[in-house]
Amino acid sequence: MGAERLRNRLRVARAERRISQEELAGLAGVTRQTISSIENEQYVPSALLAFVLASRLDKPVAELFYLEGDVS
Repeated sequence: MGAERLRNRLRVARAERRISQEELAGLAGVTRQTISSIENEQYVPSALLAFVLASRLDKPVAELFYLEGDVS
């Protein structure tokens, strides 16, 4: 694997829906701290959690999460 990093647009998607970290956490069954850590790219969510978040925000997973960097 190269120097790729998983990036996200979770904060933007959440703002578009006008919901707080706490509200999204409740919808996804995680803590507010987990949402904060994902948004700040301190925590990489499992595939399951990524799909749950995308579902709760009515977005495709690829719109919320993407790879950045050398993916060769």
